[in-house]
Amino acid sequence: MGSHESIRYVALGDSFTEGVGDVDQARPNGVRGWADRVAEQFMLADPQAQYANLAIRGRLLGQILDEQVDAALELKPNLVSIYGGGNDILRPNVDIDALMRRYDTAIEKLQSAGIQVFTFTNMDVRDFNTFKHTRQRSALYNELLREIVDKHELILVDYWRMRDFSDWRYWSSDRLHMNAAGHIKMAGRVLETLSHDRGSLMEAPIPEALNYTRMQLIRENARWTREFVMPWIGRRLRGTSSGDGLEPKYSQLMRFDIEPEVSNGR
Repeated sequence: MGSHESIRYVALGDSFTEGVGDVDQARPNGVRGWADRVAEQFMLADPQAQYANLAIRGRLLGQILDEQVDAALELKPNLVSIYGGGNDILRPNVDIDALMRRYDTAIEKLQSAGIQVFTFTNMDVRDFNTFKHTRQRSALYNELLREIVDKHELILVDYWRMRDFSDWRYWSSDRLHMNAAGHIKMAGRVLETLSHDRGSLMEAPIPEALNYTRMQLIRENARWTREFVMPWIGRRLRGTSSGDGLEPKYSQLMRFDIEPEVSNGR
């Protein structure tokens, strides 16, 4: 990407990139997210910068590669973010080696079009008891991803090493997606990685930690099971996805009509 070339940024992925957890009913699919927030900063800095977001919640990595990579190429971007695999890692029979071979092929396809690509490691779930059983699969995914990053000289946003995201105050009530504060924080980390400038960090106020009584914790866990776990199991049994019937938030390169706020006055 030339130093004087305006950014044409396309975001690919699943719920993480779509922005689930960062609720904004004024936006398509009712969510905002870190990618929107990063794109807003690009637009504030450059009146010609454009953005598309093809990510859809619930997508497996193979679906992301099949549905979104060619669609992105048609938009002729010069910057693409891609992250997927989180939904695959939740499945005990996933073949991570095979997935990452396909990922490598997709990266080659994007780079052959002269596109700068950045990606993410998977988060370390060491402090998340619900997902602790997936930690070894995440570690294998990340190691294979780092090989791809080194091979293709990609930009890596190293989510695995961001220990401050283990604070539950950055997470929504479903315990699976970041809330608005988490997405703002991630946007800052992405901008920092792209610019190598810690001055680009964005932060949002987070609430005081909740200290549940034993009975409150039992009730909260029951609520979470009822509202999120049981529907997830039901979708697995039916072979459906939370993203079924959804379209990408921004399927074409565009600019936001309303100038967004800059978090924390930055």
